[in-house]
Amino acid sequence: MTKPKVLLLGEIEHAHDSWNSLSTLAELIIPNARSRNEFLEECKSGQLDGVLVVYRTFASVDITGRFDKELVQLLPKSLKFICHNGAGYDQVDVHVCTDRGVKVSNTPNAVDDSTADVNMFLMLGALRGFNTSMTALREGKWRGHPPPPLGHDPEGKTLGILGMGGIGRNLKKKAEAFSMRVVYHNRKKLPDELAGGAEYVSFEELLRISDVISLNLPLNNHTRHKISSSEFAMMKKGVVIVNTARGAVIDEAALVQALDSGHVASVGLDVYEDEPKIHPGLVANPHVMLVPHMGTWTVETQTAMEEWNISNVRSVLETGALRNVVPEQVNL
Repeated sequence: MTKPKVLLLGEIEHAHDSWNSLSTLAELIIPNARSRNEFLEECKSGQLDGVLVVYRTFASVDITGRFDKELVQLLPKSLKFICHNGAGYDQVDVHVCTDRGVKVSNTPNAVDDSTADVNMFLMLGALRGFNTSMTALREGKWRGHPPPPLGHDPEGKTLGILGMGGIGRNLKKKAEAFSMRVVYHNRKKLPDELAGGAEYVSFEELLRISDVISLNLPLNNHTRHKISSSEFAMMKKGVVIVNTARGAVIDEAALVQALDSGHVASVGLDVYEDEPKIHPGLVANPHVMLVPHMGTWTVETQTAMEEWNISNVRSVLETGALRNVVPEQVNL
């Protein structure tokens, strides 16, 4: 019997043994293409026929482009599963995949700790206003001349978590260690055991009462520019905003305006609307802490993500099903 094929899009950086062990179950192949046009032609040519499952990385978008309608319709008819290495999967049009009968998985829990750690780092730095003095120190100006305004302690502040998934719940625990009050908003209220005592509030209420707002929601058609001018206007003057989700959940032009007006006091960002480009107004503002999308940038987390994704591929080969599917496909 011919072995099924597994197509690797991107690189395995850490879990080499686990990946290589799949060779007893499947033929492991890589594309010849180095651009989207070449990849589309490779699909059309039949060279990828027999591929049952794709393992893809975030960086592989540089070769294939987004898994949109054009690409998904050209994938070999044998393809039934896409295993995405990452918690965020906005590079894959899940609805198009669903229409074609293709199941999609991601690596949600593997990223929770490290992303929430970066979230806390940015939150504390933005609250305390560390960025201005760190910059001044490197310029030989100590804290700066004049010194920056005093920062704020996290204790007693209300943290509003927008998107209380795995990362949001992990952040809640960390924030509570700093004696912060946590409220949250999801499309649906969580069961009490998952909420862990955090108060569920409406979207508008979260904007109005939070001293710090953390964005931890996925990027999709419903969440793109979820935070824009009208939402900033509802927030407290002096609010702090942190985003470790996806850049485009915030309207960056509106964010720059809110910062320049002083309505938003400070911001901590790990993600950007048009990565790797960053809005020049964000770069220029000393009250913005910038990290270049490093929420999962640790050996431990990168390894855990690869192992999780490989286990999904193995599950397909051994049982015909994924360990987990993305939320949009849970009830299919």
